Amino acid sequence: MRLVAVADVDPGRATALARESGSGVQALSDLGKLIARGDIQAASVAVPTVRHLEVAGALMAAGIDVLIEKPLAATLAEADKLIALARQHGRVAQVGHLERFNPAVQVTLPLVTRPMFFEVHRLSVFSPRSLDIDVVLDLMIHDLDIVLALAKSPVKEVRAVGLPILSRQVDIANVRLEFESGCVANFTASRVSTERVRKLRFFQPQQYISIDYTRQDVLVFTVAAAGEPVDVAVPGAPGSPIQVVKPAVQAQEPLQAELRAFIQSMRQRSEPLVSLEDGRRALALALEIQAAIREHSQKVNLDALGAKC
Repeated sequence: MRLVAVADVDPGRATALARESGSGVQALSDLGKLIARGDIQAASVAVPTVRHLEVAGALMAAGIDVLIEKPLAATLAEADKLIALARQHGRVAQVGHLERFNPAVQVTLPLVTRPMFFEVHRLSVFSPRSLDIDVVLDLMIHDLDIVLALAKSPVKEVRAVGLPILSRQVDIANVRLEFESGCVANFTASRVSTERVRKLRFFQPQQYISIDYTRQDVLVFTVAAAGEPVDVAVPGAPGSPIQVVKPAVQAQEPLQAELRAFIQSMRQRSEPLVSLEDGRRALALALEIQAAIREHSQKVNLDALGAKC
C-alpha cells in the first residue's frame, strides 16, 4: 500500500504536502476529484471536526475505508450517522485515538485487574492549532478513551470546571468522574501550560501503576501478600513488601502503529482496535463534561466575573 494523493482545500498546502510525501503523490484541492481517481482504497480524514461526517461519509459511500481523527464527530447524532454509514457500505472505519497505540499503554493492558482510582494529567503549551474545539475535545478526550477502556464500567457522575484563558474556548479543565464500579478518576487538561506533561496513574488492589506517555515507560508498584503490618514500607528496598517492576516496553511511534493497525484491519476486513463505537463513547463522555463545565460556570457566574476583569 502506498500514498497516492493529498487533498486540502488550500491548493498551496496540498502541493507542499504532496512534495514532502515523495514523488508520484498527487496534490488535490477537491474531495470529488480524489474520489474520482477510482484507485483510492483508504483515506485519513484530518479535516475540522465539523466536517468529519461530510468528508468521511462521502469517502465511505465511495467504497473507501477511513481513519478519522479524534474526536469522531461534532455531535452524537453525527457520530451515529458515521456508524450507520460504515455498516451500510461495509467499510473499515477507525478513530484516531492515538494513545491506544502507545506501547506503554499496550504493556499496561494485561496488568489491569480492578482499577479504583485514576489521576491523569495532560498539559501542553499554547498553540493556535485546533482552536475550533476546546481542551476537552482537543486533549482530554485521549485520556477519556483510555480510562473508559481500562475502567470497563459506566460513568455514574461527572463534575467539571473549565476556563477560557488564551482563546474563546475552554483552555484548561479539571474533571472528576465516578464510575458505577466505585472507581474514581481525576483529569487535568491544559493547553496553556509552561511544560508538556502526559501522565496517567492508577491504583488497584495491592498495586499502583504509573504510565508516562511521552517517555513510553511504565512503573508497577506491587504490595506483597498480606502479612505483618510495617511502620514504613520503602518501595524496592530489600525485604520491603512493596516491589517495583519496570516492564520492558518496545519503543515505537504511536502514529506508525496506528496506521499499521488500520491497514491490517483493512486487509483482514476486521474490527479495528479503536472502533467508531469506541469513538462515540469517548465523544459522549466529553460532551457530558462540556455540559458540566457550562453548568458550573453558570452556577458561579463566571461570565460576569470575566466581564469585570
